[in-house]
Amino acid sequence: MLRFTHAYFGTYCLALFLAATTHARADDAQAPSTPAVPGDVQLELLPKSIVLEGKEGSQQVVLQRSIDGAYIGQQRESVVLTSDNPSVAKIEESHVIATGNGTAMIEATLDGKVVARSSVTVTKFDAPFEWSFRNHVESVLSKQGCNGGACHGARAGQKGFRLTLFGFDVDADYSYLTRQALGRRVVPTDPGRSLILTKPTGLLPHKGGVRLDVASKEYRVLAEWIASGTPGPSDADPQITRLEVLPEQSVQKLGDHQQIVVLAHFSDGHVEDATRWSKYTSVHSTVATVGEHGDVEIVGPGEGAIKIWYLNYSAMAFVTVPYASSDPATANVTTDKLATRNFIDERINAKLAALQLPASPRASDATFLRRAYLDTIGVLPTAAETRAFLEDVSPDKRDRVIDALLARPEFVDYWSYKWSDLLLLSGDRLRPKAIETYYGWIRKSVEENKPWDVMVREIVTATGSTHENGAANFYALHQDPEMMAETVAQAFMGLSINCAKCHNHPLEKWTNDQYYGLANMFSRVRAKGWGGDFRGGDGMRVVYSDTQGELVQPSRGTPQAPRPLDGAALEFADPIDRRVPLASWLTSPENPYFTRAIANRIWANFFGVGLVEKVDDMRATNPSSNEPLLDDAAKFLVEKKYNLRELMRAILQSESYQRDSQSLPGNKPDERFYSRYYPKRLKAEVMLDAVSQVTAVPTKFKDKPAGTRALQLPDVAVESYFLSTFGRPQRLITCDCERSDEPSMPQVLHLYNGDVINQRLKDEASVVKSLVEKPTPEIIDELYLSSLSRFPTAEEKARLATEIDAAPAEERRAVIEDLYWSVLSSREFLFNH
Repeated sequence: MLRFTHAYFGTYCLALFLAATTHARADDAQAPSTPAVPGDVQLELLPKSIVLEGKEGSQQVVLQRSIDGAYIGQQRESVVLTSDNPSVAKIEESHVIATGNGTAMIEATLDGKVVARSSVTVTKFDAPFEWSFRNHVESVLSKQGCNGGACHGARAGQKGFRLTLFGFDVDADYSYLTRQALGRRVVPTDPGRSLILTKPTGLLPHKGGVRLDVASKEYRVLAEWIASGTPGPSDADPQITRLEVLPEQSVQKLGDHQQIVVLAHFSDGHVEDATRWSKYTSVHSTVATVGEHGDVEIVGPGEGAIKIWYLNYSAMAFVTVPYASSDPATANVTTDKLATRNFIDERINAKLAALQLPASPRASDATFLRRAYLDTIGVLPTAAETRAFLEDVSPDKRDRVIDALLARPEFVDYWSYKWSDLLLLSGDRLRPKAIETYYGWIRKSVEENKPWDVMVREIVTATGSTHENGAANFYALHQDPEMMAETVAQAFMGLSINCAKCHNHPLEKWTNDQYYGLANMFSRVRAKGWGGDFRGGDGMRVVYSDTQGELVQPSRGTPQAPRPLDGAALEFADPIDRRVPLASWLTSPENPYFTRAIANRIWANFFGVGLVEKVDDMRATNPSSNEPLLDDAAKFLVEKKYNLRELMRAILQSESYQRDSQSLPGNKPDERFYSRYYPKRLKAEVMLDAVSQVTAVPTKFKDKPAGTRALQLPDVAVESYFLSTFGRPQRLITCDCERSDEPSMPQVLHLYNGDVINQRLKDEASVVKSLVEKPTPEIIDELYLSSLSRFPTAEEKARLATEIDAAPAEERRAVIEDLYWSVLSSREFLFNH
């Protein structure tokens, strides 16, 4: 008999391979129109006040449109800029150029009418001027990519010439340029013969190609610096303190261009235009692209961010581009039309209104029930639980289910497993007794609903035997100060600081000094009584804090004062366990990284997409999709004293979480603003447990008691081909990226003819055997309720009944097995939606 389920499965295979975890892209949307915002359009010339210093003083200006104080785009057409005092400042294209000391007024004229003004003050025009190595030469080298990782900024340099990566060590760079290669890199008596000019201009062979135009300002900076005698960096040099971006936030429409203006503020109080010298990167290239000198082009709807980098400082510019609804009837894009349960809905609804994104309607009871079970405790509701919920007509039934889920023992299994992923519990790295105590400590902490800050503080300050204090195993896994520092930053703040181990972080503000300051907080952590490594012995260690010992910073040859990143430094002579003040700083509500990191992890578990993606990447240059919401979630956790279940409850109760996963024509492109629930494939362990539950045949794990579920395993070293194939992490590094939900051909083949589904259905203990003699409608209802948490539709029921009833008696079980297989291999079963 031809079984229709193979065709069903073929459809799944194609979908799994091509589009299993992807959503529609933003380019499906139509071009948006300018948002209707009340108020008159105003025009401003940015910057509003300009101070130019010295003969080289200049400033990029833009004429910006705004409504009620919110910038909505740049005015480019028909704009004329003039200076009322050209002897002080003149206009060259869109730049104000210093011509003498004094004051002037820059006027922007539109259609013959003055619409905006900026004041200009020029100082020190008559004072001697020379280019600064620290602030000008280094910026040219960075802008042209000379000190990038693929060029001379590589650890070994290129062709014998080395620079520090992105110029993080100006003294070393000055030495490399002026003291090496027999002085040929710079020739003060004849600057044009300097290798630093002849190679990047192509006069001499250069593997990096032509990087400089002899007519450019960059060439002039280098040439004039060489001609002035190559003055080196000095402690008296003004040093950059922050970057300012104009406009920092703006609302744009498709096809707009926006010129970014970058202002560098220095320690002596002066401000320079860094627009030309900055490096620009679009964080969301489907929304906006950016040119070499900060010209942003809007290419799609959504929210985009532009990263600006200058002299090892970073800043961000944000653009909001509303979507255009293709179905006005469904465009419920004002907050008063959307249901609101709590602060989550308030923030999400406001974002949807700003982006003109309609929200999908509320999910059905059946969809909500299955979704909440899987996201909260990692198991499916039973058929009986589903029947009871669907028959319940009380208005508070969803809230009662949420409260029940948060109190169930399976909740402890699920979240203990999740924190075991984060803390890297693995029998490949810890001996059995250590695994037992570490997992036991995690499980007890979840069971007791221990506040997250308390739990983290106990890990960071753990002492004693690893066989008695499970948390002390953190220091059995991480045995050098650098690894301890990197793991604490990654696991509990979402910050990857490892790049700063060799140089200043290229994507963040963390410096090499800060890295070694944090690492030195762990330099006195000791362990004794090792009891062998993971290959032998009992693995018992006793962790304690010594009163002396420092970590030497390689680049300086001396220790860096122990300091928790942005926190206060400790005295070298202080005998205190340095981890205690570190833990206090780390878990403080004033720490801007700690609370946001755990709030984002919890959010990503339920919504599938973190407010910050990836969840381990909380750097400032990787912005949240809804910054006010992430701030509110962090504040909520602080108010609830880090009771994670309270944030989970707020998420589960929100209308935003309870939205349907079916997209509307107007929100189909949305992948990060929560206008709908985003379907996600079940995690490997959840999927295996779900198959076991539906078939009534538990998985047998080696050396584990009968009935042990995958989510109850303390150790990923337990062998399971299925779990490995479907993306179980190895727990080798602290990164959510270890877990994979990417589709693969082995997954398809395993679902098609592997043992996990097929052998369970044939097993004598299988649910199929108990159903063979039951009426056909009851069989179909049981299948759908137990696996999909819903009743079959009339059409589904009729089709399946025809298949079952048409089968000869001797083939009835085979047909039922086939129907179960078709559902258990379907997208509806394998995904949480």
